[in-house]
Amino acid sequence: MYQPPHFREDRLEVQHALIKSHPLGLLVTCGTSGLIANPLPFALDETASPYGTLRAHLSRANPQWRDFDPAQEVLVVFQGTETYITPSWYEAKREHGKVVPTWNYAIVQAYGHMRVMDDPQWLLHQVAAMTSAQEAVRQEPWSVSDAPADFLAAQLKGIVGVEIEITRIEGKWKVSQNKPETDRRGVAQGLRGSGDEASLRMADLVDNRGA
Repeated sequence: MYQPPHFREDRLEVQHALIKSHPLGLLVTCGTSGLIANPLPFALDETASPYGTLRAHLSRANPQWRDFDPAQEVLVVFQGTETYITPSWYEAKREHGKVVPTWNYAIVQAYGHMRVMDDPQWLLHQVAAMTSAQEAVRQEPWSVSDAPADFLAAQLKGIVGVEIEITRIEGKWKVSQNKPETDRRGVAQGLRGSGDEASLRMADLVDNRGA
């Protein structure tokens, strides 16, 4: 990934936090049919390896778990907050007009070698961990054990697990750090005026990382 120094985010805890808050990752693999990409919800085990280990499952009918080269790295892309930035928010537009639109975003790319996991107990643990993480915020969280055991066993037969020990990881927070302070203030103010949740989150990132 193209990485200007002022956009780099190398702190593992910050990268992991984005993965946990945006767990739907794009799994990209290369096999005999070429590149394959599928969005999958991932559970992150931060302690299983130095950079963390990703676990997910996909439909048994999905060819990606069969058609990949285990000798090659796979890539998982986690997209965080992203917003369009209009030049109308820049003070520079009023000063000299030499401005163009851009896009702000936070993103993490994780690399590693993928293993296929076809053990029912592993799959049950993965599904339960993923579900618990998402249900925790609910007033009455649903648990995998709420489903009938025979139904659950049948569902598990239809999926295959994948595990990726992260061997390298990159973070990029492109949130107007390359702009003058007056332009950053204008961007944050403009985003807050938009009022939607993504814009408000981006406004906080611009304020917190602008310097």
